[in-house]
Amino acid sequence: MNSKRRRILSLIAAIPFLGLVSAVPFFRRRELLEPTPECDDHDEPTPSQTEGPFYTPRSPERSNLREKGMKGTALVLTGQVLNTKCEPVSGALLDWWHADDEGNYDNDGYRLRGHQYTDSQGYFRLETIVPGLYPGRTRHFHVKVKGPDKPVLTTQLYFPGEPGNERDYIFKPALLMKVSEASGGTNASYTFVLKA
Repeated sequence: MNSKRRRILSLIAAIPFLGLVSAVPFFRRRELLEPTPECDDHDEPTPSQTEGPFYTPRSPERSNLREKGMKGTALVLTGQVLNTKCEPVSGALLDWWHADDEGNYDNDGYRLRGHQYTDSQGYFRLETIVPGLYPGRTRHFHVKVKGPDKPVLTTQLYFPGEPGNERDYIFKPALLMKVSEASGGTNASYTFVLKA
């Protein structure tokens, strides 16, 4: 009885030691892992892309590009402008333009064109529609982003899951927005990163 009791006690005493031994490789593995990226991985500048043939300067300042009677699915695009130090860029200019529901650009006026500025924390909100498909391209937005006293970033934003993404000659996955369906239309978001 005593020897049986001693074996049980020695086994119980060994359990914490066995747990420590098995944990050693785990701790070693953790030391080899890369540190968790700061600022949600937003330390690389947003890639630039071609302006395309339809940019019109001096667009009106507005955060709502929708007009009465305009066809198309409503879309709200929100996001933030940061620099590569993960600091918000206050007062950054965002100049938007895109095709209408049928894939046409307004080259005579400012329909679906406008510019706005980020708030004190670098946030923006744009109300517009989901652009139609321009021939030869996947669905996209054009934008110019400029921080105070910084050069202009000209780029484009894309929709995930579009069949044309793989065929589009300038599409870049780094420029995909996060998109979700909402009761009143579509919500999208994107974080721009400018060189500090």
